[in-house]
Amino acid sequence: MAGTGLPWRTASPPKGEILMQQNVREKIGSDSEGVSNEQSKALYLDSLRLIERLHRRLLDVIKVRLDSLGLGEINSVQALLLYNIGTNEMTAGELRSRGYYTGSNVSYNLKKLVEGGYIEHERSRHDRRSVRIRLSDKGKEICDIVDELYEGQVLAVTGDALLGDEGLRAMNETLKALERFWSDQIQFGGF
Repeated sequence: MAGTGLPWRTASPPKGEILMQQNVREKIGSDSEGVSNEQSKALYLDSLRLIERLHRRLLDVIKVRLDSLGLGEINSVQALLLYNIGTNEMTAGELRSRGYYTGSNVSYNLKKLVEGGYIEHERSRHDRRSVRIRLSDKGKEICDIVDELYEGQVLAVTGDALLGDEGLRAMNETLKALERFWSDQIQFGGF
């Protein structure tokens, strides 16, 4: 790409990347609505820490629920994985491509879930290298537990006016915008 110093990218950057870089260059060093670049950086880093912390808190909430039911043999990451699989049947690779699992140890967790009887697996008839997975009855029970937990949370978050539907929509739009920004960083290269 011209001007990026990346030798493997020789084509001109896409128009969207050019506009994004121009927008960032215009904002760097300028005061945007009374917020300095250092203040913006602090706000951005605080947002990143909050996103990470929120995910950990969700896992903690799931773990507390599992423990309260005497289900200590499964961890919260595995329970969330079962919930995300739900009624689908897929390959391990599809877990990541569909966004159902973002961790680095999917093979380990799948192995533990198979050993624990939460997931059934079988080789594909068409491609013997490919293994299809789906929830067993035991896995569906965990999926139902997480679903019930989410149902209660939805009522609490929207009913107590903590966020409400509009607050959830606004939060989701902001998070989607950040996800698009990061996806563009991956696809088109960072700064």
